[in-house]
Amino acid sequence: MMKAMEDQVVQEEPGYQDDEESFFQDIDLLQKHGINVADIKKLKAVGICTVKGIQMTTRRALCNVKGLSEAKVDKIKEAANKLVEPGFLTAFEYSEKRKMVFHISTGSQEFDKLLGGGIESMAITEAFGEFRTGKTQLSHTLCVTAQLPGPNGYTGGKIIFIDTENTFRPDRLRDIADRFNVDHEAVLDNVLYARAYTSEHQMELLDYVAAKFHEEAGIFKLLIIDSIMALFRVDFSGRGELAERQQKLAQMLSRLQKISEEYNVAVFVTNQMTADPGATMTFQADPKKPIGGHILAHASTTRISLRKGRGELRIAKIYDSPEMPENEATFAITTGGIGDAKE
Repeated sequence: MMKAMEDQVVQEEPGYQDDEESFFQDIDLLQKHGINVADIKKLKAVGICTVKGIQMTTRRALCNVKGLSEAKVDKIKEAANKLVEPGFLTAFEYSEKRKMVFHISTGSQEFDKLLGGGIESMAITEAFGEFRTGKTQLSHTLCVTAQLPGPNGYTGGKIIFIDTENTFRPDRLRDIADRFNVDHEAVLDNVLYARAYTSEHQMELLDYVAAKFHEEAGIFKLLIIDSIMALFRVDFSGRGELAERQQKLAQMLSRLQKISEEYNVAVFVTNQMTADPGATMTFQADPKKPIGGHILAHASTTRISLRKGRGELRIAKIYDSPEMPENEATFAITTGGIGDAKE
């Protein structure tokens, strides 16, 4: 009976989620503006499910969608602009809008303070470091902390984990769940896991991610990619393929940024390091730098560099952030994931 009731409610008002005050404007709303259902289906097939999603896609990209002519694309764009005011906001209005941004705890208070509350939504946070600096442990800990209610009315939610290096271990989540006293099965049930095998596959998975975020609007809170560059390193080799690699990478990162803004989720990616052969000439203190070049550097909203400390301790440093100062925080890797360093 309850199901039937829900169906009726859904049919009455197509495309509106009242709770998130029309934050997710469903693409079905375009029907009212003379776009037919078949065309809307075509858009959904390529992972464009919200009106904002149309705004985020260029005309050229829309023309490449099978079965959409230029005239149709213009009509779709026009309809989308009627639904979303493409105008300007005052800084005050924008600051009100920014109140929707939430933070996910890293498991260490010190680390959270460094990040201004944790991993923020509507942004890409990148953590890079050498092997065994705690990148994967941080990803696993976030899988659990993102499900727990937090400050400022954060309700907790589901997580999607895209694994490119085969480092995801459900048993680690069990250990971390024990630390927070939450049920193992419930925790594992809320994490959707996908293994990506090539950089193209990684890109295709993002279409699925967008569809999933849309299907369960407001339920998913975090997307983790561990690690973002590993497959690009393998699929493109040498200087000759560098330009193509960076273009593909740029497309993927732009997609990630759009997904995070469109569905108000946090995106957390890890990254590897490379030795910088030119650095010995300039006497830099640390000749290693994150891979991905400028493209990745500009795409990530916040970059955190991780390095090893004594024993189980690790040091996180803000490498680049639009609002947090360049400070450091020390945290520990424990059986229960990332925790505070014991003095």
